[in-house]
Amino acid sequence: MSAVGGTVFVVPAAAADPAAPSGGNVYDRRILEELARTGVPVRGVPVDGAWPLPDASGSGRLAAALADLPDGAPVLVDGLVACGVPEVVVPAAARLRLAVLVHLPLADETGTPPGRASVLERGEGAVLRAVDLVVATSGHAARDLARRHGLDPERVCTVEPGTAPAPAAPGSDGASRLLCVASVTPRKGHDVLVEALAANRARRWVCVCAGPEPAGSAFPRQVRRRIGEHGLTGRVRFTGPLEPPALDRAYAEADLVLQPSRAETFGMAVAEALARGIPVVVGAAGALPATVGRSSDGTVPGLLVPPDDASALGAAIGRWLEDEALRDELRAAARARRAELRTWQSAARDMAGVLERLAAARRTQEGAR
Repeated sequence: MSAVGGTVFVVPAAAADPAAPSGGNVYDRRILEELARTGVPVRGVPVDGAWPLPDASGSGRLAAALADLPDGAPVLVDGLVACGVPEVVVPAAARLRLAVLVHLPLADETGTPPGRASVLERGEGAVLRAVDLVVATSGHAARDLARRHGLDPERVCTVEPGTAPAPAAPGSDGASRLLCVASVTPRKGHDVLVEALAANRARRWVCVCAGPEPAGSAFPRQVRRRIGEHGLTGRVRFTGPLEPPALDRAYAEADLVLQPSRAETFGMAVAEALARGIPVVVGAAGALPATVGRSSDGTVPGLLVPPDDASALGAAIGRWLEDEALRDELRAAARARRAELRTWQSAARDMAGVLERLAAARRTQEGAR
């Protein structure tokens, strides 16, 4: 079997659903589309389950999908599917050419109970040490995975997401339309955002929060309660997940994109904002500073604040709303940065290189035996 011929990409079932627009799902869909478009034979295999800790039926579906593949088949598995079930993936790694794509270390989801986080961390480590290659979505994430799980850094590859071309956003009045594109979860920091907005209640703004709300989670209710307590009802609007073209319209109307995350391995919503020339204000968590980056003249297309710091975030939003010269500077930097972002075609080429390396690594191991 060739390095990329017949490659299988095992993804969560939700990755095939445009109505489930998490960064990981979008990444998986776009990589599959671009690999196929560039002539790389790749087959997506969606597996249903309550990932990362499925019940027996979910684990069984993954085990059956892997068992159905011939020995030596090159397989890329989304880490959300793979890393919580070492009892399934570790045995499969002994006979398949296996790589795992880690969008986010499982234990890093903010709010995960300590006991569950420990289980997830141990399982993830066992899986990543057993497979041939690990794929991270940023250099920061690659270094973190190697450190936390004792991996050989040479086995950890980086394939950053791409961005789709988009027209420059016209915005509204140039200042007051704020947008946050993120799942309403503790890691994304909507609670921090609400406190920061409350500090600016005397100023003119409206904030749209676009993203799914996990079923059964108390966090969205807590965020809405704080909005009411601060008297911001009507000024902070939750839309739920938006698909194109509704998401495109939300970006087009935005003057500033906010990303107050507590942890990020890349930050695709930030890249999507910059692809439209929209400045950003972000928590400097994980890979976000690198994703924001600098334009070719060295200017930063946004403001970075310490993560989980509502006062600092509020001050940055206040500066944006009050300082027209700052807005002009950041908008010019964002327009310049827009032209420098990598594409999904580039991301797919990088992933194709990983798949080539995956096959070569296993052939080397087999030749040594």
